[in-house]
Amino acid sequence: MSSSASTPTPLSYKDAGVDIDAGDALVERIKPLAKKTMREGVLAGIGGFGALFEVPKRYQEPVLVSGTDGVGTKLKLAFEWNMHDTVGIDLVAMSVNDVLVQGAEPLFFLDYFACGKLDVDTAAAVVGGIAKGCELSGCALIGGETAEMPGMYPAGEYDLAGFAVGAVEKSRILTGKDVKPGDVVLGLASSGVHSNGFSLVRKCIERAGANLPATLDGKPFRQAVMEPTRLYVKNVLAALAQHPIKALAHITGGGLLENIPRVLPEGAAAHLQKGSWPQTELFAWLQKTAGIDDIEMNRTFNNGIGMVVVVDAAAAEATAATLRAAGEQVYAIGTIAARGEGAAVVVA
Repeated sequence: MSSSASTPTPLSYKDAGVDIDAGDALVERIKPLAKKTMREGVLAGIGGFGALFEVPKRYQEPVLVSGTDGVGTKLKLAFEWNMHDTVGIDLVAMSVNDVLVQGAEPLFFLDYFACGKLDVDTAAAVVGGIAKGCELSGCALIGGETAEMPGMYPAGEYDLAGFAVGAVEKSRILTGKDVKPGDVVLGLASSGVHSNGFSLVRKCIERAGANLPATLDGKPFRQAVMEPTRLYVKNVLAALAQHPIKALAHITGGGLLENIPRVLPEGAAAHLQKGSWPQTELFAWLQKTAGIDDIEMNRTFNNGIGMVVVVDAAAAEATAATLRAAGEQVYAIGTIAARGEGAAVVVA
């Protein structure tokens, strides 16, 4: 028997579905985007096995605060509508807004992008959004991972995860322990649905069928739905430096009803005033299409409020003025009361 008959055809990694050249091309596309996010503390550029970062010397007793998250089923609409350039902002925002809640300044961010077959243009659009989110929150995109895994994801689909690390002065960590009855609850407007509740959003779109509104809140329907999560970092850090803010809550999955209690001390409740902030056309459409009551709305979506700020009543006006001057839409949405037998958050 000749040796050629028994020698199998060589199989390359590319034959198996992994294109190393595409991965290299993506890294080259990403480098200038990441470079725009560099800040004090970054010790090495992208490409090493680990990313190096030195905590700024201005911290006396730095405490590191970390957060991780994904974008959830909002990605399903990104695939369907071919809108990939803003989901990266969502990815960054979900983590950096969480880190901010402890009073921390986000320092650096790592992303994980996984797909079945790497489409360099799509991946570059996604990472472009990640870089933009980092830039807007003063956070360095210091590294990440692109995983091409044939057979793991359907064609054209990918998944995203992100990890943020921030720092806060030990004496300035926000725990909510000083929150007391009489404190004022301020709400900062969201930019839309942000990145939670999309399984219900998708059901609403399915239910509406061909009867989708052309526009919502002055934007084309798809843009209104995909509007990226608002990055509260810079404005809230500026307010924290000037005002005695006691607690912050990032309104994500579980809405106002589930997230505010996470920063309240035992025995305290937030009494929110119904109608103290406007319901946008987007949320009104979702509520009507889903046929859900106000409680379910406030437990599923941010419903128009993306970040909650709890502050002493005497400092409420000045805090709101600082945030408004920075560009936030701020509403006084309630007060803190003794909890008693009731729920931790009451909207009435």
